[in-house]
Amino acid sequence: MRGRIELPERLVPIFEGQALFRGAYGGRGSAKTRSFAKMAAVQGLRCAQAGESGVIVCGREFQNSLDESSMAEVKAAIESEPWLAEGYECGEKYIRTNDGRIDFAFVGLRRNIESVKSTARIRLLWVDEAEPVSETAWSKAIPTVREEGAEIWVTWNPERRASATNQRFRINPPEQSKFTEMNWRDNPWFPSVLDAIRREDEVKRSEQYPHIWEGDYATAHAGAYYAKLLSDAQREGRIGKITKDPLLAVRAYCDLGGTGKASDAFAMWIAQFVGREIRVLDYYEAVGQPLGVHIDWLRERGWGKAQIFLPHDGGTFDRVYDVSFESAFSAAGFAAQVIPNQGRGAARIRIEAARRMLPAVWFNESTTADGRDALGWYHERKSEDVRDVGLGPEHDWASHGADAFGLMCVAYETPAGRPVKLKYPEKMGFV
Repeated sequence: MRGRIELPERLVPIFEGQALFRGAYGGRGSAKTRSFAKMAAVQGLRCAQAGESGVIVCGREFQNSLDESSMAEVKAAIESEPWLAEGYECGEKYIRTNDGRIDFAFVGLRRNIESVKSTARIRLLWVDEAEPVSETAWSKAIPTVREEGAEIWVTWNPERRASATNQRFRINPPEQSKFTEMNWRDNPWFPSVLDAIRREDEVKRSEQYPHIWEGDYATAHAGAYYAKLLSDAQREGRIGKITKDPLLAVRAYCDLGGTGKASDAFAMWIAQFVGREIRVLDYYEAVGQPLGVHIDWLRERGWGKAQIFLPHDGGTFDRVYDVSFESAFSAAGFAAQVIPNQGRGAARIRIEAARRMLPAVWFNESTTADGRDALGWYHERKSEDVRDVGLGPEHDWASHGADAFGLMCVAYETPAGRPVKLKYPEKMGFV
């Protein structure tokens, strides 16, 4: 096979030599998708000319039709190179090499992961827009690539530091892997029309600009409640190294989760009230874990004497076991208190309390990043009609950390002279 492919300089070493995993992550306009689509076509032609038959699988987490797939990108990449176009037959719903050895398949992993598992002789699995792909989907899809010399490619725009894709391929990349970050300035063909949009976003949507164009994790969403306040905290130096005051009480504010795989996350902020300031020392979040895991984390991090504050359902007893979160924390030796339900409009009360308190909040940078990501993303749910009516906060991955933070701010505003009374376990001997 003879032909010349032009790639952004940053991608050249990614495709050199042998590797099982290759990929790139970053912001908009970097030419990631187009470059990987072109190289997928090269890979297909290379396999066919080597006498290998099989399938190039192009996947996305969400795909209801071919219009939502990578097919258009692959076709455009093939058509842009005459020597590639000579080797392929492209129809309305198919792409295959002229000799019929290699077919392209376009699948949505969310609904069709089983079809990927049953696909024979996968020569390449390329997952584009891979940020939302779940750990379950990865654990099922990766073992399907079994042919000698087959590879897995991943391209995505990072959104959450804790996402399964980011953890697998950026934070803890596997052996035999080559990954790189790519942003708009790494694209030698970055068009002027797109640059005009980029510059406008930099001025008018500054909170979202780093994620959209510079490949940073998402810290703001359209309609986000706290994005500007967090930007103010960064600018004012209130996100940095914050240490514990040994003379003041340590407080843990929680949002409760369950123990099943589909349960809500359990989130917890660790803070101290210092005068009129809230100094946030740590953040914790876990999904599907029993209470003992949360308690172990508190002790391992040095928060074993923290006062535990729970939302109103923290005092609700399980229908099978005579236990509540409040009683369980107390049994483990913690001082625990349930914050009364704020009643109708409780979510709005927490949001407004957090907005009022955020200008007085200091964050320990190294231990609260995931929590700050959640706060920056927490946003208003909008109606889909033309009125664009707000429907209250969106219940998604960010809501658990945001709810626990709002609970902390509500508790801080307890009127003077009416301090929160903690329920201490008798065995600790507190008075």
